[in-house]
Amino acid sequence: MLKKVFSISELTQEIKCLLEDSLYYVWVEGEVSNLRSPVSGHLYFTLKDEYSQIKGVIFKGQNRYMKFRPADGMHIICRGMVTVYPERGEYQIIIDYLEPKGVGAQQIALQQLKEKLLKEGLFDEKRKRHLPLLPRRVGVVTSPTGAAIRDILKVFKRRFANMGVLIYPVRVQGVESAKEIAEGIRELNKADDVDVIIIGRGGGSQEDLRAFNEEIVARAIYESCVPVVSAVGHEIDFTIADMVADLRAPTPSAAAEMVVMSRQEIFENINNNMVRALAAVNAILHNKRLEQHMTEKGLIDPKQRLHDFMQRIDSISERLSLAISNRLMAARKDFHAIMSGINALSPLNVLKRGYSITMKLPSLKIVRGSGEVVEGEDLNIVLSKGELFCKVYGKGRQGDF
Repeated sequence: MLKKVFSISELTQEIKCLLEDSLYYVWVEGEVSNLRSPVSGHLYFTLKDEYSQIKGVIFKGQNRYMKFRPADGMHIICRGMVTVYPERGEYQIIIDYLEPKGVGAQQIALQQLKEKLLKEGLFDEKRKRHLPLLPRRVGVVTSPTGAAIRDILKVFKRRFANMGVLIYPVRVQGVESAKEIAEGIRELNKADDVDVIIIGRGGGSQEDLRAFNEEIVARAIYESCVPVVSAVGHEIDFTIADMVADLRAPTPSAAAEMVVMSRQEIFENINNNMVRALAAVNAILHNKRLEQHMTEKGLIDPKQRLHDFMQRIDSISERLSLAISNRLMAARKDFHAIMSGINALSPLNVLKRGYSITMKLPSLKIVRGSGEVVEGEDLNIVLSKGELFCKVYGKGRQGDF
């Protein structure tokens, strides 16, 4: 007989086909260990019980749809396809759904979702918006047959009868309810005149309110351009939708009261605003009058300013005249002192002591000695008082007295 000899790859592929054909999708429970999360975004771990173990993998594309993240030591129930990883020859289960086993499974998933959304900033108070004072139209995402819509419409009729309301009917519990609620929020965002959206339902169990704890609803609220009011259940109920919404109302009726002011409240607000505005205007006018009064006190009559300038000119003129007089007196004193010095050195003062000045005529050359003249020469003798005109008839020797 001829023997068929498999290569390793062929044998592995044969085993892979047998496993996938006979165990296409299975449900498995076990304890998570050796959990790894590389940069690829896939999750790798081992599922084990007391006697055996199997490799498990959740690929990135499916990972984002998981309602919670597994952790080492957690006991889970999962659904997946049994296959073989050819490169290692290991069989494994590719998981597309998992949930924690036992009591509190939903609470674990809910808590992990809260932590995830908190880290992403969906609960940040700084991004939450104020509601409009008087919306043009209110959008409501809820069941068209539930008590919530009846309560909301009753409050609108009582507080503001002609308020426009646009209802987007959805299921508020069940498998597809979360998807419908998220779609309703997105559709109401497309309406031009919807200024605020209420989402909600009446009371119920945690399972009944489950749709409002779904990630798809939380992200639709977060991405809404229109402010969202969450009104889910009774006052004691608290959902993820409440945490993401711009405002949380304890009940649907309370949400309607928060969104729409009554006519009386509007008129009271208008009157109060008018009173405050009038008081503010009066205060401004009073302050302006005070400023005007202080400005007027600071202003001077032009005539008075002219008189002041004239007085200043007179004062300056007097000071200038006095300064010139003082300067002239000082100059006169200086002049007299100089003249006294000049007079002291003047030859005329010497003549007063009996001396004279002799000059030749007509040259007026001063004669300093007898040798400078000849007989018959005309002379002019200047005295202290008067002068003499003489002719030389004789002369003595030089140096004779």
